[in-house]
Amino acid sequence: MRNAEFDREKVLRSAMNAFMNKGYANTSMQDLKKATGLHPGSIYCAFENKRGLLLEALEQYRLDRSTEFEKFFSASQKTTDNLKLYLDNVVTECISCDNTQACLMTKALNETAEQDIEIQQIISNNLSMLQQAFTEKFEQAKEEKGISAHKDCEHLARYFLMGIYGLRTFAQTHPKPEILEQLAEQLYQDVLR
Repeated sequence: MRNAEFDREKVLRSAMNAFMNKGYANTSMQDLKKATGLHPGSIYCAFENKRGLLLEALEQYRLDRSTEFEKFFSASQKTTDNLKLYLDNVVTECISCDNTQACLMTKALNETAEQDIEIQQIISNNLSMLQQAFTEKFEQAKEEKGISAHKDCEHLARYFLMGIYGLRTFAQTHPKPEILEQLAEQLYQDVLR
């Protein structure tokens, strides 16, 4: 059997969108065929099954989000300003009500993690890496005197991450945009204090 030729990243991003739109359980092989352009046989050949496709989509999601994260902090602004830009982007994604802007990790965690230890571990590792990245940014902010020198940067990173995922989850109840903006501003002010 020969391997199918396709743009793997494009397929994984298309699968991500399908999973974020309908959730893992409700995404059928026909949905994945439509989203990726691959026939079910090619999906099985390349990824073993729908779960295998989700596992690789989670990794692609992590890579994409990591690249996006770094872009927010590549600007020469103060780190606290970049944290604000990052948080504003999260709010914009939440307000858009566009399922393709939803968080694949949140969706997968809410839907499958308790039944699938491997998915739970992947998401846990991804969140740990993001927490570490935020810890480093808070350390930079401390060096820049943007936050108090006595702050525990690891704790701030956990708190900030909790706030972001709380916003993402709360946004699924479709509150008014100004409520999400107020909550995000409160989160930002809390970490600066």
